[in-house]
This record gives sequence, C-alpha cells and structure tokens, in this order.
Amino acid sequence: METLVETAKTDITWKRICALEDIPVLGSRVVRTARGAIAVFRTADDQVHALHDRCPHKGGPLSQGIVHGTTVTCPMHAWKVGLADGQAVAPDKGCARPFEVKLEGGDVYLKL
Repeated sequence: METLVETAKTDITWKRICALEDIPVLGSRVVRTARGAIAVFRTADDQVHALHDRCPHKGGPLSQGIVHGTTVTCPMHAWKVGLADGQAVAPDKGCARPFEVKLEGGDVYLKL
C-alpha cells in the first residue's frame, strides 16, 4: 500500500501517514515523497521504523523484504538491514537512510 506525501522543501514537520493497523504486522507501507520512496515498517510488537526503500547493496526494495525482530531482509540478495538505524548486519556493510517516525494515538507520523 502506498501513500503520497507532498511538502515544501523547507517544511520539515511531522506528517500523519496512516493508522498503525493500516501497516501489516511484520510488514510495511511505502510513502512517496520528494526525497524518494520511504518504507515504514511495523514489527511484531508494534514498533514503527522508516528507511529509504533501497537496500544499500543493490538498491532492492526493502519494503518487499521479510521483517523479523528488528531487521528486514532484502528480497533480492538476502542482506539484513537494521530497522532502527538502517545499517547492514555484519559481515555486510552499508546503510539505508533512516527517517524519524513516531506512533501517537494509534497513528503513524513521519518526520519530513
């Protein structure tokens, strides 16, 4: 499921993306922004995290990966990426840019 968010380039603010229940448990939702596609993930214990939707290895869509614990596995070459910081799990190296996200009153907000 995708959401389009438009903001002015100088408008850095929290934007409501969706309700938490709109993101499947152990799944994601893609948000299209002027900064590119951002994948917003939901863990089994309802934590939310947001990463640039490109694996640091070959640019695969992390939003289509498998979420387990606090990592997502890229669907292209099985790289594991930390949801909290976007860092590839060793021995792999690289980073998917993380974005600030918060859960408030059952709604998910993304800082743009």
